[in-house]
Amino acid sequence: MKLATYTNGNSEPKLGVVQGDIIIDLEHLGQKTNITFPNSMLELIDAGQQEVDRIANQLKNAADNALAACSIPVDEVTLLAPIPRPRKNIIGIGLNYTEHVAESARTLDTSNELPQKPIIFSKPPTSVTGTNSEIILNPQLTRQLDWEVELAVVIGKKGKYVKPEDAMDYVFGYTIINDISARDCRRSGQWIVSKGQDTFAPMGPFLITKDEIEDPHNLNLSLTVNGVEKQNSNTKFMLFNINALIEDLSTVFTLDPGDIIATGTPAGVGAGRDPQEWLQHGDVVEGIIEGFGTLRNTVKSL
Repeated sequence: MKLATYTNGNSEPKLGVVQGDIIIDLEHLGQKTNITFPNSMLELIDAGQQEVDRIANQLKNAADNALAACSIPVDEVTLLAPIPRPRKNIIGIGLNYTEHVAESARTLDTSNELPQKPIIFSKPPTSVTGTNSEIILNPQLTRQLDWEVELAVVIGKKGKYVKPEDAMDYVFGYTIINDISARDCRRSGQWIVSKGQDTFAPMGPFLITKDEIEDPHNLNLSLTVNGVEKQNSNTKFMLFNINALIEDLSTVFTLDPGDIIATGTPAGVGAGRDPQEWLQHGDVVEGIIEGFGTLRNTVKSL
């Protein structure tokens, strides 16, 4: 199922199911069918896969006129991040593609040796923004604004000491995230100032439930700046796959429903280019994962 969080005019955030170029509003559908559905993405995640299945069954059996009354074209709404305000920090994974390790070692102060354990950092909930929104460039903080397209994993149930063979049982779904990074804002090797500024976690446009993705370890992902391709790779090249990440992270701390794991970016970031390239005011950045849509954002300088 393809899910969206959106607003329509001045409405509060709504939860909808995306089918083609329309969104079916679940609250409105509930009013038509006398069935109560979750009002937010986090509420749906808490309810679990059985609630996703129940919604799918209701959509399948609903009368055409009821669905039509609850539908609105996607291009007539404002899409928010699927989880506009996560309960906890986004969990970031650094240096999780071999070629990105190499390019970072050439131009940043990172090791050229492949990590033996996942490199973990975080991004605050206030860094989240949706598609078609602005990425804020604050020249007082950075002159080196960079892009990083990534597959984001959304956790569906609480997990501690999860075995890798069981890891996919803890996944609710997936979305796109752009791990925006201010390369000149790292402090003594710590990354949160570089990666945690407001709007530095564009996410979306949709959340895809795990049952829709045959193999999350074989997805093409790419990124363009002003229509020029900068990154192009596949999730099969992760150093630590999703199973390994969930095992490692759940050993360190408890994973909760709604937690978001940004699984790392492939090569092609601005810092790794010769000469280096940085995002500027007015640049349009588009992150793409096959079947997920396009996460599009514009850079705005303060």
